[in-house]
Amino acid sequence: MALDPKKHEMPTQAPEVRAHNFNEVALGYTEEMAVAEAQRCLNCKNKPCIEGCPVNVNIPGFISRIKEKDYEGAILIISRTSTLPAVCGRVCPQETQCESKCTMGIKFEPVGIGRLERFVADWYNSQEEKPVLPIEPNGHRVAVVGSGPSGLTCAGDLARLGYKVTVFEALHTAGGVLVYGIPEFRLPKAIVAQEVETLKKNGVDIETNVVIGKTLTIDELFEMGYEAVFIGSGAGLPNFMNIPGESLKGVYSANEFLTRSNLMKAYRDNPVTPIMKGGKVAVVGGGNVAMDAARTALRLGAEHVYIVYRRSMEELPARREEVEHAMEEGIDFRLLNNPVEILGYNNPDDPRDPKNGFVTGMRCIRMELGEPDAKGRRRPVPIPGSEFTLDVDTVIMAIGTSPNPLIKNTTAGLEVNKHGGIIVNEAGLTSREGVYAGGDAVTGAATVISAMGAGKTAAKAIDDYLQSR
Repeated sequence: MALDPKKHEMPTQAPEVRAHNFNEVALGYTEEMAVAEAQRCLNCKNKPCIEGCPVNVNIPGFISRIKEKDYEGAILIISRTSTLPAVCGRVCPQETQCESKCTMGIKFEPVGIGRLERFVADWYNSQEEKPVLPIEPNGHRVAVVGSGPSGLTCAGDLARLGYKVTVFEALHTAGGVLVYGIPEFRLPKAIVAQEVETLKKNGVDIETNVVIGKTLTIDELFEMGYEAVFIGSGAGLPNFMNIPGESLKGVYSANEFLTRSNLMKAYRDNPVTPIMKGGKVAVVGGGNVAMDAARTALRLGAEHVYIVYRRSMEELPARREEVEHAMEEGIDFRLLNNPVEILGYNNPDDPRDPKNGFVTGMRCIRMELGEPDAKGRRRPVPIPGSEFTLDVDTVIMAIGTSPNPLIKNTTAGLEVNKHGGIIVNEAGLTSREGVYAGGDAVTGAATVISAMGAGKTAAKAIDDYLQSR
């Protein structure tokens, strides 16, 4: 049978429809499409796709099960190494990881590995009786700080090894960046809740509204009987440009803007936590978070949304799929532009004026690409005399985040780098015995799957540590 050179397209909502709702954009493969896509896998001998996966999922193994319509067998294979398959199938950058190593991709389009993983995970979540891996308790206790992708992965791996794991989450809902950072139209919160529920069924305890560093300290966790601690607290401290006008009303960090919409449901009528709606919106930045913020603003009723990024399309760090979806929905990309000042209406003679202190525009300067920087990207250089004003009512800064210093400031002997990231060795061990860390708390903002890989690495190191005592 001749192999199809192209992967099966993912069904999606039409752009003119989805731009006005928060329903998931990608609709998922049908069973017929999934089996047909699985048939494209060559099941090659050296399995390079596994090397491209940060959590080393047995990709040919689970795809072979899909070919046979053995979806339970497929999910059991994935679950041996991945705690969050329904999440990974949706938000992982497979095009630069597993699919980039696919042998089919040498001459044709690679196998749609992420789409197949999503199909299997969604099948599993649709079953009333779900297969659960048998677990034998080993009597040891481990605390995990943060319920984002690194924390949940570490907790899941340790639970499968028999550890009694408690995850401490600062917010009122488990999931970390998966629930507060990624919009519903990319990752439905019900999917995250199902993944968390699976972990609970496997014996993981999750305590919400516990801020480690305030409610409890790392030292107090050890006093409570936990024998090791994993810090997966993420990078929730937003970065700003430090330009004039950033304190005006209508300026948000992407972190705040997305948290208000995703977690606090600010898009509802009469929300507890309101958010600016309508008008013209500028999102500064070019990563996945910038795309999420821009597309969320559009769905909240903005009449026009700009992406303002200081480099060109070639340097844009967001996933191609997210950029294409944003363009299809009508997001206006203003590339090779950089903000220099946020302008605001301010009438000092009448502080009661309802417009007092609000954004009225953003002054930008055009850029050109100069010599490469230390990372090999051409450095953006301002073009003298090219300044102009963008007419906007809201500005969202999506230029990255840093680790919150709370845990560092309340944990003696915990070393961090100049960016606030916790310093660890290759196994995830910090400068404190028995304390491990991974994900954005170490690296700064990065991908979900890289955080999961760090959680998996630390889980193995914690197991080695506790079993050798």
